[in-house]
Amino acid sequence: MPEIDGAYLFEPTPHADQRGFFSRTFDRDVVASVGIDPDGFVQDSVSRSRKGVVRGMHLRGGAGEAKLVRCSHGAIFDVVVDLRPDSPTFRNIKTFELSGDTQVSVYIPAGCAHGFQSLTDPSDVSYRIDRAHDPEEDITISYKDPELDISWPLSVTMVSDRDERAPTLGEALKPTR
Repeated sequence: MPEIDGAYLFEPTPHADQRGFFSRTFDRDVVASVGIDPDGFVQDSVSRSRKGVVRGMHLRGGAGEAKLVRCSHGAIFDVVVDLRPDSPTFRNIKTFELSGDTQVSVYIPAGCAHGFQSLTDPSDVSYRIDRAHDPEEDITISYKDPELDISWPLSVTMVSDRDERAPTLGEALKPTR
């Protein structure tokens, strides 16, 4: 499966016993060790989705938006698409399974589109974002775009109106004059 330049998978070590487990889900030193500024994150958000729900594909215009994403409960099929024209991995698609059992996080660089499908009912996804949200810069690409050809593992049960009406990749990124 192709890689995405600047995307990182952080795999913590859960400490389990008869009560359950404890896991450190963010460590500034680990994040800094790959060149990411841990103080650059400005917002944490969470979403809850039902099984089969797809959220995405989303990215931010302007300076973009980098995010650290993890599934804190349940499981998701996570998708990252590199849309940075100067990137050596431009247009590569990388998928991950993230789950509350592993607490694995994926770092998604600015300029990459992101989306996921909930594999469980429910799944909770946490996002640590490096810019305050500006709805004027939101870009949505169709989750069913034939050019992306994403093989969602489950039947898609629900998407937002915004995601359902989203343009194809070519239409979303067409230069405006």
